[in-house]
Amino acid sequence: MNIVILAAGQGKRMHSNLPKVLHPVAGKALAQHVIDTARTLAPEKLIVVYGHGGDVVKATLAAPDIAWAEQAQQLGTGHAVAQALPELGAAAQTLVLYGDVPLTTAATLKRLLQAGRDGLAILTVDLADPSGYGRIVRDAAGNVQRIVEQKDASEAEKAIREINTGIMVMPTARLADWLGRLKNDNAQG
Repeated sequence: MNIVILAAGQGKRMHSNLPKVLHPVAGKALAQHVIDTARTLAPEKLIVVYGHGGDVVKATLAAPDIAWAEQAQQLGTGHAVAQALPELGAAAQTLVLYGDVPLTTAATLKRLLQAGRDGLAILTVDLADPSGYGRIVRDAAGNVQRIVEQKDASEAEKAIREINTGIMVMPTARLADWLGRLKNDNAQG
């Protein structure tokens, strides 16, 4: 299995010069918690995608088992994952994690990996107040049809409480094709 940890964002809302993923929680950088959890899954490849504050991110998180991929321009999540493609083993699954989500447990990720063993699986959550998050739109059979961002959602879609965490697992062999079909024609750009 490949694990890609997205750690390129600036974290503008944090109003800090320190890259978001390096802010400390319980004595460790946010991203270090994510890396530690990722290691418990015994990945064949562990890739951290860096961008904003790259030198300090790499210096802080450096370890022999980490490969690095640079996202020089922050052009979205799909673009960030695409930067890791050259490092990925094509025969394995790829798990995408976020460097600023330190409380995701290994048990949750193992269940996600099991669900995605034959295809794509997305970690979702039901929130009492889903404001600001992308909604999971399902068909009558419960299959995911699409993810719609808050800014693009109709009133009916805004009423959906199931949200996209962004954490997902997919077959690496299909990843390049899927990334190539992504569009940014939404309100977020």
